[in-house]
Amino acid sequence: MSRPLYRGFSSGGRGSGGAGLDSFDMSYQTKEIGENGFGYELMNPAGTNRARQNLIFTILKLGLVVFIVVALSGSLYWAISISTSSPSSIYHGYRRLQEQVVSDLMEIGELSLGISRLKELEFCPPEYENYAPCYNNVSENFDLADPLVPIEYERKCVPDTEMHCLILPPRNYRIPLRWPSGRDFIWKENVKITGQEFSSGSLTKRMMVEEEQISFRSGSLMVDGVEDYTHQIAEMIGLRNESNFIEAGVRTVLDIGCGFGSFGAHLFSKQLLTMCIATYEVSGSQVQLTLERGIPAMIGSFSSRQLPYPYLSFDMLHCARCGIEWEKNNGIFLVEVDRLLRPGGYFVWTSQINTHRSLRDKENQKKWSIIHEFAESLCWDMLSQQEETIVWKKTSRRKCYSSRKAGPAICGRSLDVESPYYQPLNPCIAGMRSPRWIPIEHRTPWPSRARLNSTELDIYGVHSEDFAEDAASWSSAVHSYWSLLSPLIFSDHPKRPGDEDPSPPFNMLRNVLDMNAHFGGFNAALLDAGKSVWVMNVVPANGPNYLPLIFDRGFIGVQHDWCEAFPAYPRTYDMVHAEGLLSLETHQKHRCSILDIFLEIDRILRPEGWVMIRDTAHLAETARTVITQLRWDARLMELDSSSDEKLLVCQKPFFRKQQ
Repeated sequence: MSRPLYRGFSSGGRGSGGAGLDSFDMSYQTKEIGENGFGYELMNPAGTNRARQNLIFTILKLGLVVFIVVALSGSLYWAISISTSSPSSIYHGYRRLQEQVVSDLMEIGELSLGISRLKELEFCPPEYENYAPCYNNVSENFDLADPLVPIEYERKCVPDTEMHCLILPPRNYRIPLRWPSGRDFIWKENVKITGQEFSSGSLTKRMMVEEEQISFRSGSLMVDGVEDYTHQIAEMIGLRNESNFIEAGVRTVLDIGCGFGSFGAHLFSKQLLTMCIATYEVSGSQVQLTLERGIPAMIGSFSSRQLPYPYLSFDMLHCARCGIEWEKNNGIFLVEVDRLLRPGGYFVWTSQINTHRSLRDKENQKKWSIIHEFAESLCWDMLSQQEETIVWKKTSRRKCYSSRKAGPAICGRSLDVESPYYQPLNPCIAGMRSPRWIPIEHRTPWPSRARLNSTELDIYGVHSEDFAEDAASWSSAVHSYWSLLSPLIFSDHPKRPGDEDPSPPFNMLRNVLDMNAHFGGFNAALLDAGKSVWVMNVVPANGPNYLPLIFDRGFIGVQHDWCEAFPAYPRTYDMVHAEGLLSLETHQKHRCSILDIFLEIDRILRPEGWVMIRDTAHLAETARTVITQLRWDARLMELDSSSDEKLLVCQKPFFRKQQ
């Protein structure tokens, strides 16, 4: 546990002794003798101040007299009411009066000291422990819900004016293990999961439960283990093994209904970045457990709306018994897969319906035929099938769509939106007119993909000089951030005489949420510096949209409105970073308050997690004032004498529930 930062205001302290003496002496003015023998005060500002002070003291005395009279009257009334009240009423009335007196005295004390302090927020009730807003999930009946019966929770964000409290972690919560150990082991008490889910035996939800930990190193995740499973997929594509995915143009993967994230965890070791999405679940949540392992995940559903990603963003989509009935709704879910896939990308579908035994059933045959024919109408080629698994490849030829005899139409310009934000599902094929319609085999392979050239930048309307300046700025910032956090994190480990300050470990953080990612420069700088961390790049819905550029660099991200709750569970991220976000939000006529935004940061930040806010000096100082309500430790730092920006560095304390 690192040493807490100093919490308080960075300015506004008491003046020096000399200054205090000068102001004290000025209250006594020299009198001069007039011709009539009477003294008079010099007519100067000091005399005016003295008169003003006398008036203030008189008003305060009168106020005190009024307060005493009211207090005595109240006491008399209270004494009279005792005789007509029951003992229970007398007790509760006394407690209320006592609490009110204490509150009044505190307010009087603060006013007398001239201090205007913001009240610290209270802690939320226990039922908010795993609160994920926008899914209407706070209920006293949650523990009675059957975890084996899937419930589809529609995202519906309604302002919650009563949710101004701080969410506490579970009673036996422990700080997650550092990466990469935390990828394979998590603390059992950190997540909400029941005994039924431990023993469910689902294909994608198997784990080993020990006394305090849950282990995901079991080889039984898939039929022959996750390593053999990914090796099988690589061979079906025509590769030697999963290490060749990068050479084939595969870098970003969307894993639908990802179980507990073991598929993405394995691909992470092969330099592939996998985003897990699954619907909200009361307990045994796929997203919560995946995030607890330090693997990218967010709440998302194919049920009725488009996912908040641009079209043509992923090199592979994967569904292993994900529970989606692809044959339903005239194939509209497959159209959404097509929207997200880049040309030449792969759709991997593993399902029991694909086995020869299952296809003996006429109903299953009908479902499989509908899916197979619809995939052909989307210009997908079925590369291979092995038992439960089928691999399709999206066409790399635009001409295929004009040669079809049937299938979904090409989207008109009004429906061909590049980055929809939870819009209704579209039954048409999107992205055909985009200059980003580039087959994955023609794209620059990773990691060179992260450094876009001037021709590629022209697609997004970005000048190469601005892009290079942004990269240089973030490279310097990451070095400064790491140097800044190092002594804070290691401050509880005193060095021996002659020893140098310890350097921060490369795995100091598992994940970072960048609330205003811009070009994804912070993400790129972290990777260039050799940090073992992935970044969730968030592009605000009310700002410039560079999310397509971020995905085309080989990163992951999402579009989001920060006046709504982020689609994640509490205690998700090790660090939250925001550069210029407050400036962006204040220009939007205060759609929500700074406190609302910081309350959401507090919800998704793990205990002892870090917050880095970089903004104008005025907004950074305002944010620090608000942060006192959240009980965070904070420091406000100058960035550059020539800059109007300041850096606010905060740490969320580890508050434990009362036993």
